[in-house]
Amino acid sequence: MHFSLIVKILGLLLMLFSAIGNLPPVLVSLFYGDGMMTPFIESFFTVFTVGFFMWLLTFRARTELGTRDGFLIVTLFWAVLGTAGSLPFILSSSVELSITDAIFESLSGLTTTGATVISGLDTLPKSILFYRQQLQWLGGMGIIVLAMALLPMLGIGGMQLYRAESPGPVKDNKLVPRLAETAKALWTIYVSLTLACAAAYWAAGMSGFDAITHSFSTIAIGGFSTHDASMAFFDSAAIESIAILFMFIAGINFALHFTAWQRGRIDHYFRDPEFLFYGFILLAVSLVTIAVLLRFEVYPSVPETIVNGLFQVVSFATTTGFATSQFNEWPIFLPYLLMYAAIIGACAGSTGGGMKVIRILLIFKQGFREVQRLIHPHAVIPIKLGRGPVQDRVVEAVWGFFAVYVMAFMLMLLALLATGLDIVTAFSAVGACINNLGPGLGSVTQTYGSLSDAAKWILCFAMLLGRLEVFTLLVLFTPMFWRR
Repeated sequence: MHFSLIVKILGLLLMLFSAIGNLPPVLVSLFYGDGMMTPFIESFFTVFTVGFFMWLLTFRARTELGTRDGFLIVTLFWAVLGTAGSLPFILSSSVELSITDAIFESLSGLTTTGATVISGLDTLPKSILFYRQQLQWLGGMGIIVLAMALLPMLGIGGMQLYRAESPGPVKDNKLVPRLAETAKALWTIYVSLTLACAAAYWAAGMSGFDAITHSFSTIAIGGFSTHDASMAFFDSAAIESIAILFMFIAGINFALHFTAWQRGRIDHYFRDPEFLFYGFILLAVSLVTIAVLLRFEVYPSVPETIVNGLFQVVSFATTTGFATSQFNEWPIFLPYLLMYAAIIGACAGSTGGGMKVIRILLIFKQGFREVQRLIHPHAVIPIKLGRGPVQDRVVEAVWGFFAVYVMAFMLMLLALLATGLDIVTAFSAVGACINNLGPGLGSVTQTYGSLSDAAKWILCFAMLLGRLEVFTLLVLFTPMFWRR
């Protein structure tokens, strides 16, 4: 383990975050004159100074990162930045959050969970609102991916960071040969989608500020809003339709977007098994949801029912977490159906959370293969994605992930119940945080502010666990990881 190099990289990343995290809100504060420049300036100097001294003490470190170094850096990065990102909330007099609440809000933003402890968003200063949305946008693609474009210039390889950061069961596929070029390509697509989404929101009637900030949380699949009522504040079918489109796009593997951008064609989307299964899940859940809403006449008209049902399904299934209605009051099983859709989540390689569609597809295929083996015990039946067979090692890894995910879910559920929460609130809170969704059921439908500090720290761990795909974090707790 190269601890000096790890400290050096963390120092560089902290300096980078201090600038891109705090300076834009300063400009927003200047533009709107909300008087909130001081907390961001103080946060900038504090975080930059800590990062600079970490780099200064270790700047002579020169070596290649190992796999274990990558896992440790990525985990420390999210934990350290979650803490550093809380400084503006702690220093600002406009929100008055405790240290626990501030770290919870910051970590929720960076991990694109969207669970909030703040109410009264409509009255907060613009710079604070912008900062919350920006945290999600930076965390959506991962600041580490941005940093990978810079590390080669500093003589530091980043492949281990990429492998530790990339979501999904297959982590060795690079879009282009050079890792820095991969990071630049991803960010080019990410920024382009954000600009397109912001322009569409503005054209549909949002203010410029709301259009930009909501495009941040839409493309990042984060779900933070600048209004307590979330997307329902705008009461616009056009805005909701735009959100549906861009949430759907952001939930797709960005490797497919890169191929479309490079070749100028989209036919490859319809040959990708994960994309087709992703579309099938959204369509099936949407049809069931709309049918139930129509049956119980929840909305006065059919078009309103279709838009609200489709919006809420896509929002939950992609783990965005926007809301246009009191989904927790929908009839019979619909609130739980939405939570199950969030557990499946978006595609691997997207900004979404959840278990990822590709894993669920492989689990289904493996289950079907076991049924076939009951009939033909000696047959060799490969699992295929498209035309190519999937290695058994990948299938085993998926089952291992599923087993660890379920056990971690159960343990955190029991821990929350021990804090005094009811079963509905505890179940949905764990599900919402480990899948980076945000809104839950029971007392966490709107905010998490009423929970105890102990419950919030448990959920902070759940957010990290979900953002780091379970194994990346849990591997640090194994004795083998720390052996020489």
